[in-house]
Amino acid sequence: MNYFVPLQSQLYKNMEEYIVSARKYRPVTFDTVVGQQALTTTLKNAVKSGKLAHAYLFCGPRGVGKTTCARIFAKAINCMSPTEEGEACGQCESCQAFNEQRSFNIFELDAASNNSVEHIKTLMEQTRIPPQVGKYKVFIIDEVHMLSTAAFNAFLKTLEEPPAHVIFILATTEKHKILPTILSRCQIYDFERMTVRNTIDHLKSVAEKEGITYEEEALAVIAEKADGGMRDALSIFDQAASFCQGNITYQKVIEDLNVLDSENYFQIIDLSIINKVADIMVLLNQIINKGFDGGLLVQGLAKHVRNVLMAKDPQTLPLLEVSDQQRERYQQQAQKCPTPFLYKALQLMNQCDINYRQSSNKRLLVELTLIEIAQITQPEDAPGSGRMPRRLKSLFKQLIQQSQPKTTAPQVAVAEPAASTPTRATQPTTPTRPAQPTPRAPKLKSSISLSWGNMRQKMNGGKTILPTDASQDNSDSENNQPFTPEELQIEWLSMCNRMPQHLSGVATRMKNMNPVITEFPALEVVVENQLAMEQMEQIKGSIVNTLKRDLHNQAITLSMRVAEHKKGERILSRREQYELMEKENPSVAKLREIFDLNLA
Repeated sequence: MNYFVPLQSQLYKNMEEYIVSARKYRPVTFDTVVGQQALTTTLKNAVKSGKLAHAYLFCGPRGVGKTTCARIFAKAINCMSPTEEGEACGQCESCQAFNEQRSFNIFELDAASNNSVEHIKTLMEQTRIPPQVGKYKVFIIDEVHMLSTAAFNAFLKTLEEPPAHVIFILATTEKHKILPTILSRCQIYDFERMTVRNTIDHLKSVAEKEGITYEEEALAVIAEKADGGMRDALSIFDQAASFCQGNITYQKVIEDLNVLDSENYFQIIDLSIINKVADIMVLLNQIINKGFDGGLLVQGLAKHVRNVLMAKDPQTLPLLEVSDQQRERYQQQAQKCPTPFLYKALQLMNQCDINYRQSSNKRLLVELTLIEIAQITQPEDAPGSGRMPRRLKSLFKQLIQQSQPKTTAPQVAVAEPAASTPTRATQPTTPTRPAQPTPRAPKLKSSISLSWGNMRQKMNGGKTILPTDASQDNSDSENNQPFTPEELQIEWLSMCNRMPQHLSGVATRMKNMNPVITEFPALEVVVENQLAMEQMEQIKGSIVNTLKRDLHNQAITLSMRVAEHKKGERILSRREQYELMEKENPSVAKLREIFDLNLA
């Protein structure tokens, strides 16, 4: 049993000696502070010149050096022999007392746990005692925004006119929560977030001092994960070093931090340029099966596309906060990606990110977004004049054509509309038709409606003149196919959605109507009032022609009638209700007389 005592003692000794990197490599001078050169230069000049304010406010995100700079500044203020650069000498009694944490001139207060009026009053009493060693008493109040309003008011008078030997240094991450009266009495220093390059360089120096090997891409992942905080970066660095056992590699870091490999983003963009939708869907399934959220994938892909866009122009290339290897990869992919593709992809992903939280089928939303991105560079299915609507293009067109059954039935050839006119040209067809009608295949609507696309309202004596559309469906002139009420309803709603802007009011009313088949192919629709009837009478010709074309039946007729409204019954008053009840039941009148009741 006694043989294990030395081993346990050595183990405890090693555990006690370990210090996390965020504390071990905490800056002790202004020159060792990373990423805040402008602020540290200002503070050093204040120490050299002796022009010190009575209150300072250090604000900025977490882990960027606010409290650290406050301690260095307090140490330099009380140094008995500061250097010419404004740094503390580190050898005098004041510096030694500060290093050994026994200084009576520097006080630190955590306002998160000492935020009451009593704590501030106790602090104010300490300001009356002059320093025994050094020039100033420095009070560092961290997370000062946590003070209550009463505590702020108690602190206000002392902050405005403190004793000559007192200096306050306030630190906060939420500057907007501090009272304006406090802000106006302080010199405000805004600390910046750490850039990825500064974080990588600092992690390199720490790794070299610790004897840890690394890959620069792995350190770049740690820097991006830290999101501008050096303390967070050092904490993640310790975690990665422990997982990698002294050899920090890119693959091990993304595995340890559960970060999506950036290679997936490069593959998605490469596949999108060449319209490989199926491969993108397989890759998306693999990513989701690894436990990654679809929303995070879209956000990461948007950031990736933004970096590719920045890499296209040498002027914006410095905006990339990535490693040198990643910058080269972005430049290579930027040469292959057209700029309109990147703009459109960013727009689609931004819209997906907005709708992701409200979506009930989040995976489907992500899949549709990736499909649309993959179709940006795909040629349009049906070229026409004007702007094509936002829609999904036909995917796997060759597979669809191959899967269609071959038939010996005569085919009707219909030419596509020319760019200058919405009419269709009809080629000669055989007059024979199959003996039995076959179900119609779903037909994609043209992006430009025949009846509504070129409609122009011309007022002539209060009447609207519309085109007759007599020649718009010559290709279907001999095509009188049957249709079901469900198909009629679908085509009716589709027609309403394609109506032009100046007919939006009529289209909204028509969406609430249900056309019925009275005697095939005669149709009837019930209109809610006479005003709607007059508006629909003006465009009845276009409605009929559109239905003929979309339902492939030239014998369609449409009749409209105004709905019959039943006359509502008048609501009786309370007296009339009582009189009716008394008339129907005479016992009610006797009861009223017995109790001598009056109707209120």
